[in-house]
Amino acid sequence: MTKEQKSEVVDFLAEQFKASEAIIVCVYKGLSHKNLEDLRKMAKENNTSVKVAKNRLVNVALKNIKLEQLELTGANIYLWSDDQVSACKVAAKFAKEQEKFILKTGIVEGKTASIETINTFAKLPSKDELIGMLLSVWTAPARNFVTGLDNLRAKKEEDAA
Repeated sequence: MTKEQKSEVVDFLAEQFKASEAIIVCVYKGLSHKNLEDLRKMAKENNTSVKVAKNRLVNVALKNIKLEQLELTGANIYLWSDDQVSACKVAAKFAKEQEKFILKTGIVEGKTASIETINTFAKLPSKDELIGMLLSVWTAPARNFVTGLDNLRAKKEEDAA
């Protein structure tokens, strides 16, 4: 890899990581190409990005955007997203499905995160699920009113018959 290519990778990662709320580091050694494609597909469906990159380049990118440095060793794959929950969910779910895929560490909200923290975030509802819950709560009074009116209509029709 030339110096220019390394610089491009560092710039790309720095730009991506700067806009991210969560960066998850995982071991992927031993996974097949199909497994990695499944991970990428799952990540894409959850608005999460995935990339295999050299540890040195990742640490340079983190340093450039003033995030905490990670102690990175071995072959790692990086998952990141613009919300904390998505990347954690994808990584945790895939780790449950594939025993060779191992959660290592990460950065969540600008701070180094342990495996426990990542798993805790993975259990939280996603942004879309939270919006759905909120809409359900907001529409409940109207839904109950309509149900009451329908019941009243049915009773009136029954009394008239």
